Amino acid sequence: MPYLIKDTDIRAAIANCTQAKTLWLDTEVADYQTDKPRLSLIQVLEDASDRKGDRVFILDVLEKPKLVAEFIAEIMVNPAIEKVFHNAQYDLNFLGKKKAKNITCTLELARKIPYYLVPLPNFQLKTLAEHLGDFPSIDKTEQRGNWGYRPLTPNQIDYAKMDAVYLAQVHQRLLQLAYPDPAAEDIEALTLRYRQIEDRWQQLDTEVQQLKERLKAAMQAQNCSQINGFRLSSQTRTTKKVAFKHLVRVTQALGFDLDLSVQLTKEIQQKLGNLMTELPIDEEISTSWRLLIEEWEEQEIPF
Repeated sequence: MPYLIKDTDIRAAIANCTQAKTLWLDTEVADYQTDKPRLSLIQVLEDASDRKGDRVFILDVLEKPKLVAEFIAEIMVNPAIEKVFHNAQYDLNFLGKKKAKNITCTLELARKIPYYLVPLPNFQLKTLAEHLGDFPSIDKTEQRGNWGYRPLTPNQIDYAKMDAVYLAQVHQRLLQLAYPDPAAEDIEALTLRYRQIEDRWQQLDTEVQQLKERLKAAMQAQNCSQINGFRLSSQTRTTKKVAFKHLVRVTQALGFDLDLSVQLTKEIQQKLGNLMTELPIDEEISTSWRLLIEEWEEQEIPF
């Protein structure tokens, strides 16, 4: 676990990282609660199998804007390198902002995964690492430490290196949950699981939908805009329509080039009849798949 202070060592580490396909990154920020936060450390890991932090580079960039600029130029704006952060929106404030390319945010990835797969109270890195990465209770005391003071304590350095490790482990597990391999799925197990929860799901789904409708109607009738975390809001939409023949007439009169395609429904095709052969029709063929579920007799269900 190299903790790098010298400019030459930091530049060498940056050069080494330019060869990586994926980097797991974290930052520590001094004075983060003020209006002038300062980037203190950049933690970099390029080996996701490292669970101890032995291969984490800790770049001490406090008051070293030139080195930060070099890191941004060599790493952050390089689209060939995937940069993984937990809360990317925050870290990018110090590392290139909108100029950064090929960014992955594990916080956003976790939010997209169905709740039943990650039934957690929050998606903080600590919570995800403890439940998905098989790490014991993680001490986050140093998160609020003084990252603007030097020298850093051994506890601070250890905390900094492990955040990159937690991030890599969480990222790998989230990818497995978010993108299971269809070719390797156990179809038999999936169908049985569906049958196991189908009845309970239908009961809960219909009850939830009815509760929502009853709540909405009751809150409207009783002029209640908010209660127990439920908020009633309204939205007004205006849709403007015009007959196609009128649109054609106006655009022709104004000399507009009305170059747009119209989808020919079955009804329109029937009305056109043989005239269809006189039109320069572009035909697109697509295939969609639908899962049809047959009712099972009770004795057929193996549980």
